[in-house]
Amino acid sequence: MHAIFELMKRIVFAFIFLLMAPSLEAQIHEIGVFMGGSNFIGDIGPTDYISPEKPAFGLLYKWNRSPRHTWRFSYIQSRLSSYDADSDMTSRVERDFRFKNDIKEFCAGLEFDFFEFDLHDSNPQFTPYVFTGLSYLRYESLYIKDGEYKTDASRGTIAVPMIVGVKGRVFENFVIGFEVGARNSFADDIDGSKPRSSKYSDLKFGNLTSKDWYVFTGFTLTYTFGEKPCFCSE
Repeated sequence: MHAIFELMKRIVFAFIFLLMAPSLEAQIHEIGVFMGGSNFIGDIGPTDYISPEKPAFGLLYKWNRSPRHTWRFSYIQSRLSSYDADSDMTSRVERDFRFKNDIKEFCAGLEFDFFEFDLHDSNPQFTPYVFTGLSYLRYESLYIKDGEYKTDASRGTIAVPMIVGVKGRVFENFVIGFEVGARNSFADDIDGSKPRSSKYSDLKFGNLTSKDWYVFTGFTLTYTFGEKPCFCSE
C-alpha cells in the first residue's frame, strides 16, 4: 500500500510540473506561509468542528490562472491530539483515552474566488473563496492498548480538503487571508481506533464506518510577483 501511495504522489507532482511549466512567465504568482492551529475529529475526544488546539504552520504557492481561479499547492505540518476527558460525551470521559500524532500534509487543488481578484488592479481587492483538491498525508499509524496509545508504523493516506476563507490585498505585493479547512482522510488509525495491522484487529473501537477528520484554521500571508498575465480567451 505504501508503494501505491508513493507512486500516486509522484504522478501528482509530475502532473503539477507539466501543468505549470509552459506558462510560468505569463502568470502572476504568490508564495507565502500558513500560520494557525489544528484540531482532530474522530473516535477520541471532543467532536467540535472548529477548535484549534495545536500550532500548525506551512508554505503556500499559488498560480493565478485568472482573476477567479487559482492553482494552489501547499505543505502544512502539525501535531494532532485529542483527549476523552475534554469530550461532552459521558462514555468517552469514562473511557479516558488520548493520543498524539504528528502529521505532514502535501496538498494541490483549485481555489475559486467569489469576486474577481485581479492583483494587477490598483484598487483594493477583497473576496471570499473556496478551495478543494487532493492531499497526501504522512502520519504514524497508532493503536490503543491498556488505555495507552502506541505507534505501529509510519504510513501515508489520501485526504480531501474542503476550505472556505476570505482574503484581501493589504499592501501592493502582499495578500492576507483567513481560512478554515476540514480534511476528510481515508484513514481511521490516526487516533488508533482502527489499527491497520491485522495483529491489532481485536483492539478496534468506536465508529468503524467513519474515517478520521482534521481541521486547519489560520491565516495566510503571501507575496505576489510575476508579469501581468493575459486573462483573455485563446
